[in-house]
Amino acid sequence: MNRLKRTTGALMLMFVTVAVISATTLADSAKDSALSNKQMTSDNDAVKKLSMWSPGPRLAGYEMIEKYGAPQEVTDERMIWHNAGPFKRILLTREQRPHHFPIVHMDYLQHTISYDVPANKADEVLAFDGAISIYRVGGELSARCDLESNNVLTLNLAHEIIEGDKSVEQARKEFGEAVMARTTAKSPAITAELQFKPQAPKVAADTDTVSIPGAPRPEAAEGESVGPDAETLALLIASDMDEVHAAMIAKNKEVADPILDYARTMHESHGKHIKATVALGLNSNVTPVVTKNVSELREKHAAALAEIVMLDGDAFGHAYIDLMVKAHSNALNLIEKRITMTKNEEVKSHLTETRKTITMHLQQAKDLQSNAT
Repeated sequence: MNRLKRTTGALMLMFVTVAVISATTLADSAKDSALSNKQMTSDNDAVKKLSMWSPGPRLAGYEMIEKYGAPQEVTDERMIWHNAGPFKRILLTREQRPHHFPIVHMDYLQHTISYDVPANKADEVLAFDGAISIYRVGGELSARCDLESNNVLTLNLAHEIIEGDKSVEQARKEFGEAVMARTTAKSPAITAELQFKPQAPKVAADTDTVSIPGAPRPEAAEGESVGPDAETLALLIASDMDEVHAAMIAKNKEVADPILDYARTMHESHGKHIKATVALGLNSNVTPVVTKNVSELREKHAAALAEIVMLDGDAFGHAYIDLMVKAHSNALNLIEKRITMTKNEEVKSHLTETRKTITMHLQQAKDLQSNAT
């Protein structure tokens, strides 16, 4: 038995050693031959960067360029191919991470497909291989290894687990068998290509569900009729959340004390208003809905905040107050418009009270603006 163990251990050590030596030798020869390849020389930037990487990732990069063409994204640390073959994305990193399943190797090559992994199957898929990642919101399933064929194998076996055709233990066993079979010139079909068709990105995406009672829900099917009150409450919540976000940033900046006090007031006041609006929706049976107008409001505020977030000190303080004057002025205009649209007396009363608060916030911002000039 001990002799058998020593023999088996020696075989595995030899397999790993040969794999490492082969990867290094092939990488060096690939470097020389690849430079004369028209497809690779058409992307000098990627080839130049790869020449500075370790042999394993370098070889993988050359192989991906040879098969799929130049990557769409190239940095000193990573390269990305979009919509390459059946894959949504291929990611190659300069960084290597040790991975010991089914044998010792390094991970640096990741293949991603569009796939909706059911929540009740996620634990099994993750238990199968530590290099698998699931992003349910984006509808993505990814495998990371050192070879494309290994990633294809991983994705195929993960699919079988999800379909209920294999247990985690069976999949892990077949993975090792397939890797060993490949060393004897018997490449299983399961390592050559995906044995299923990836889903369309929109089909695979799982946006999850709103869990906070009374929080805005997404707009349903295209053309859904959304009442003005549902949109009004969502607009108020979106505006408040944007003000809270801006205040949180301001509180972490080196600004004058009056501006810091104002930011604290905005954080507290708009935070309370979010809770009040959510409660109103629950009590009046008006569920806020995120419409196109709500999304555009969030985008507009994000764009404005992005213009000042890199500033600091007095420069940020002045820009923040200017933004607050503009934001609260816009909020008052929005409230005036929504008051005329609503037919719900509770919503109208809420808007009227909100107008008083926003008017006060606007005057406070104008006073700070005047004192700064």
